[in-house]
Amino acid sequence: MNFKRTITAILFLFAVLVTQTAFSQGNYANVKVDELSDAQILQMIKRAESIGYTEAQLEQMAAAQGMKAEEVQKLKLRVEKVKKQGAATAVQVDNKTTNTGREMSETTDGGSVNNEKKVKDDEIGPKIFGAELFRNGSITFEPNLRIATPKGYVIGPDDKLLIDLTGDNEASYNLQVSPEGVINLQYVGRIAVGGLTIDQATSKIRSAMGKTYPSLRSGRTNVSINLGNIRSIKVVLTGQVTKPGTYTLSSLATVYNALYASGGPSQNGSFRKIQLIRGNKVVSTIDVYDFLLRGIQQNNLRLQDQDVINVPVYDTRVEILGEIKNAALFEVVNGENLKDVIGFAGGFTPQAYTAKIKSFQNTDKERKIIDISADEFATYAPRNGDKYVVEAILDRFQNRVEILGAVFRPGLYELGSGLTLKGLITKADGLTEDAFLNRGYINRLNADNTQSLLSFDVAKIIAGTQEDITLQREDKVTISSLFDLRDEYKVTIQGEVRAGGTFDYADNMTLEDVIQMAGGFKENATPRRIEISRRIKNSDAKSASARTAQVFTVGVDQNLKVLDKTFVLKPFDVISVRSSEGYQVQKQVKLEGEVLYPGSYTIAQKNERISDIIKRAGGLTPIAYTEGASLKRPGAEKVNPGDKNAINNQDDEKKKLLNLKRAQEAGVKDTVKPDVEQLLIQSDLVGIDLEKIMKKPGSRYDLIVEDGDVIRVPRQLQTVKVTGEVLNPNSIVYLPGKSFKQYVNGAGGFTSSALKRGAYIKYANGSVEAGSKFLFFNNYPKVKPGAEILVPKKAERERLSAQSWIGIGTGLASLAAIIVSLLR
Repeated sequence: MNFKRTITAILFLFAVLVTQTAFSQGNYANVKVDELSDAQILQMIKRAESIGYTEAQLEQMAAAQGMKAEEVQKLKLRVEKVKKQGAATAVQVDNKTTNTGREMSETTDGGSVNNEKKVKDDEIGPKIFGAELFRNGSITFEPNLRIATPKGYVIGPDDKLLIDLTGDNEASYNLQVSPEGVINLQYVGRIAVGGLTIDQATSKIRSAMGKTYPSLRSGRTNVSINLGNIRSIKVVLTGQVTKPGTYTLSSLATVYNALYASGGPSQNGSFRKIQLIRGNKVVSTIDVYDFLLRGIQQNNLRLQDQDVINVPVYDTRVEILGEIKNAALFEVVNGENLKDVIGFAGGFTPQAYTAKIKSFQNTDKERKIIDISADEFATYAPRNGDKYVVEAILDRFQNRVEILGAVFRPGLYELGSGLTLKGLITKADGLTEDAFLNRGYINRLNADNTQSLLSFDVAKIIAGTQEDITLQREDKVTISSLFDLRDEYKVTIQGEVRAGGTFDYADNMTLEDVIQMAGGFKENATPRRIEISRRIKNSDAKSASARTAQVFTVGVDQNLKVLDKTFVLKPFDVISVRSSEGYQVQKQVKLEGEVLYPGSYTIAQKNERISDIIKRAGGLTPIAYTEGASLKRPGAEKVNPGDKNAINNQDDEKKKLLNLKRAQEAGVKDTVKPDVEQLLIQSDLVGIDLEKIMKKPGSRYDLIVEDGDVIRVPRQLQTVKVTGEVLNPNSIVYLPGKSFKQYVNGAGGFTSSALKRGAYIKYANGSVEAGSKFLFFNNYPKVKPGAEILVPKKAERERLSAQSWIGIGTGLASLAAIIVSLLR
């Protein structure tokens, strides 16, 4: 075991030494990340991944090897960018490979070639201008075969000629050109057409047929000659081609067709000097830039059998990046300059710094940088390997000033020669009426880019009594408004007005003005007693009886007429309009059941009672059951929710619910849902004794009626309802003298979970009576017609958990130990 551990430790130390050695070979102290190509960044990532380093460890190792902090941050961004570009390119290539299945030409060994170029890892870097032309699946350069035969087309073996005679003679021939270039025409003989153009072959065939068909000479017969089947040709692509070899193409194919079939020039291939060789002679030189930049296919000749297309190595290639429209690697030929390169790249972006371009050049020993000014663009000759960086303009203004606040046109302005503060205010169309004239200030940048503040008297600057201030670049002038320097002035009106609220204060605003803004008085308002409370600014803070507000009580005209003497308001005044002391809204009660005239009755007096309402209704009917009469009192807040005088008992009801929870037996589960408890608490029935009320009107039993009361007098009730924890809850016929227990037995008796001692009875008039217990006997209340017997359920007790039993045992053991120690 010790031997194995020793070997493992040695291998680990060896791996660490190898890792350190791999990275120590590079010195990053003088590395500029901006000068590294994407291929070099990718090489660093691969080297780190090959020894098991993550991107974060790569950055740490670069810092350990002397790379500056700002360069490390740039390296992090470049690594992320290169990886994203690699992923996007891989997805694009994968999509192309999946969605296309184009048949390619034959290679020299006869195998098929896939035209979809796979992007290799070592090709990730600056894009070569024009390379995407031959990798774009939407551009194929395939020749159109559904066209008229080109007049310059040269006939060769395997071509088929369609010869049609019309006129006095009618005949059609479909003849194939033999390998010797000859066709055999019926009645005419053999005619050699190989190597001739269509025009030349047409003249020769017409002349030969003229001997057999004399009407051709007179014009009575016509002959037309066209191509039937287009032959295939073989061309050779050599040099710096992505996939060099021999390709079989249509005889209508051009140089661009062949280049596309082969994937175009490779990494080192030239796009400017592609040669078409025919008979060992260069017959055409193609510059792809003519097509890329101007759409002109210059020198794109039609290919012939055994043509050779040679793509030489490029001579001069430069890179331009930064604020340029199309950053890429561009090939430059003799006679072209930096201005041409900028044109290749589409010109500058709007944010480009065009006064100078930085050029990074390679010398025989090292690199150097050159600043090329704009007037040298047309004369500077690019060198191979040059990298041009177009920087962005500075995010700053050389002649900007700004004015803010109480001027008619705040904003940015040009800093002209000798522009002063007063001149800038004039440019901004002057001060607004609410301008604060006592003070303004200028934010100014110091030489070290810190800020300083210059204050000035606005009124004196405008009047010319204070020396004007000459403005500088990036000065920011601020002139405040009066409203910016104080609280917003408001007045408030509340009470018996139609649309109370807060309104903007205005000078000379009167009480009547605000009442009118609030929609005028309500019907119950009293205009003779309006209270205005006003803030006190200089109250004695040390006095216990110091005044906190100044209160005025005033009266106004009911119709808000303009009077000579009016009360002028001040900011922050609060106006309270009271209700008239004698104003009352009609209040009603409802009478239902066994009365002569049931219905709604208006309360005529404040002290009107139940007996008074029943008398107004004509009294009770002979079958009225007075013991079952009930009073339902929902409260004014339920009858008339908009009545502000209604008392809201919602908080009281919540307190009752909390008290019920507090009184619940400890250690038991709650078996009643909160919404049921709330309904029980909010019962509106008031237990009344109508029999006593009618015998002694005005007594303490005779309650004063309130708005929304509902008095119900039922007819004689004949059943008793039994609900809750009984075996068969139902309604039982009332029999005089029958006990509480007998009615429960009539419903099947108590269930096993019934809480017998908690059973109670609810009478028809809404009153409730619970049972009592004396020694071991339960005394139940008397049952009356229409009553409801309710038997509650025992609360389910929570079982003690194992942890609780352990706690109890521990406590008992501790108690026993204490007792034993005391007894000793």
